[in-house]
Amino acid sequence: MKPVPVPTPETRPFFDAAARGELRIQRCLDCGRPFFYPRPCCPFCASGALEWFTTSGRATLYSYTITHRPAPGFEDEAPYAIAVVQLAEGPRMMTNIVGVANTPGNLVLDMDLRVVFEQRGDVTIPQFTPVEVA
Repeated sequence: MKPVPVPTPETRPFFDAAARGELRIQRCLDCGRPFFYPRPCCPFCASGALEWFTTSGRATLYSYTITHRPAPGFEDEAPYAIAVVQLAEGPRMMTNIVGVANTPGNLVLDMDLRVVFEQRGDVTIPQFTPVEVA
């Protein structure tokens, strides 16, 4: 069984939105910069004045590694990519690429991606798939 994240007070809005099929991240109300991962203050200016907003769900592939020795719970999916994507709104997010064979020929840096969601127990996890994949 794949591991399931345990939402914290800081991450609960992120996971609640994912359960509704929305990718939400935080933005600072003082400096205006969006950021990810969820936290109680802005990593750029240290302000506590933050808001959650729904992203476009679009991203590009920034970097990845193909894992051939799977972590517990992922044995049936190897090889699989652990990727960093750059959201259209700016922040980067670690994720998995799904819906396409995870080979260097299929995972082209800067390729266009869109968010999809995977249910794991009581938690919904955002992942990304190439835009061309329906």
